[in-house]
Amino acid sequence: MKTDLLAELEPVVARNLDRHLAMAKDWMPHEYVPWEEGRDFTKVPWHPGQSRLTPQAQTALEVNLLTEDNLPSYHREIANGFGLESAWGAWVGRWTAEEGRHAICIRDYLVVTRALDPDELEAQRMAVVQAGYHNAHRTPLESLAYVSLQELATRIAHRNTGRFVNDPVADRMLARVAADENLHMVFYRSLVKAGMEIDPSATVRAICKEVIEFTMPGTVIPNFTRKSMVIAQAGIYDLRIHHDEVVRPLLKHWQLFELEGLDGPAERERERLAVHLDALDRQAAKQRERFAAAAARADRKKALQ
Repeated sequence: MKTDLLAELEPVVARNLDRHLAMAKDWMPHEYVPWEEGRDFTKVPWHPGQSRLTPQAQTALEVNLLTEDNLPSYHREIANGFGLESAWGAWVGRWTAEEGRHAICIRDYLVVTRALDPDELEAQRMAVVQAGYHNAHRTPLESLAYVSLQELATRIAHRNTGRFVNDPVADRMLARVAADENLHMVFYRSLVKAGMEIDPSATVRAICKEVIEFTMPGTVIPNFTRKSMVIAQAGIYDLRIHHDEVVRPLLKHWQLFELEGLDGPAERERERLAVHLDALDRQAAKQRERFAAAAARADRKKALQ
């Protein structure tokens, strides 16, 4: 079944790869780094006061980088899931090569500007890459649904981080990275749409499962839960953004709730998804309320000082 699906999707992969290559722009990671700020760490050791970033911006950039650092695991997963033959293999290679530029420029920026402790950053990279990322044996359709969600989420996280950092150099760099992620999302989103034409019920089941169970690939980052809360409270990526700007737009594009003629299991999964979305919407509202209350308390405390 897996082989048949991959074979049926192969012409779609080929067309979308051609489209991707026509739209993608080559860019040089080194051109996004302010090298003139560089100093020898043996002569001028790093200390926290050298960073011009707020603690929240530091956390966001650290998580963005460490997520990108785990590329070897992501390559392994999509290579094992989609294969390295025909257009599938060409896409896996191209996607991996493009993704590799992201960690290069973000790390160089952080090191050159002394935004984070380079020794700690390397220790974290070692921990993350050794832990790796594992997809729990997703089917090809589940993998396509997941990466559609993940690429869009990553695009938004990078773009919002760039705006939040308040550094035009970082903003320009992360806008460029986000542009790559957007094209990757469009590629995978198109394959999910094609999957709906081949086997709508199986594709709906896959989408519902991945939306309901979705987690970001950075969960292997040390202290990820705490760091993700810092990022959410800063307004970079929270439950409201996930619901409104990732999940809902993709479901609308795929017309998931408009599809007819689904089998019983797919209908039940779609019903389960509707319940999940309502709960996610409520959770997003409550999270924003908690953050607003915390910000108000902090303002009052500051005013009394």
